[in-house]
Amino acid sequence: MEISKPAFTQYLLVCENKREEGACCGARGGERLRELLKKAVKERGLDSKIRLSRSGCLDVCAEGPNVLLMPDNLWFKRVEEKNIEEIISKTVGGLS
Repeated sequence: MEISKPAFTQYLLVCENKREEGACCGARGGERLRELLKKAVKERGLDSKIRLSRSGCLDVCAEGPNVLLMPDNLWFKRVEEKNIEEIISKTVGGLS
C-alpha cells in the first residue's frame, strides 16, 4: 500500500446511478449535470484544482440529482442546471 496526498484540491462527485424503477439521479439528469459542471470548471481554468467524477449511488435517491463536494463535505441535492453557478461558487472557483 502507498499513501499520498490527492492530486486535486476538491472533488465533485455527481451521482449517475440508474435503477429499474427510475427514482434515481441517473434518470433525473445526473450525467448531463456532470458534463455541464465539468465544462464550467474547465472554462474557469479550475480543472487542475477540481476533479469531476461520476458516482454510483449516494443512497439518497429521493433527494436527487445529488452532487457531493469533497473534502468540504457539502451535499447539493435536487440539483438543476440553473444551480451550476452556485455550486461552482462553493468550490475553490468561488475563491479565485
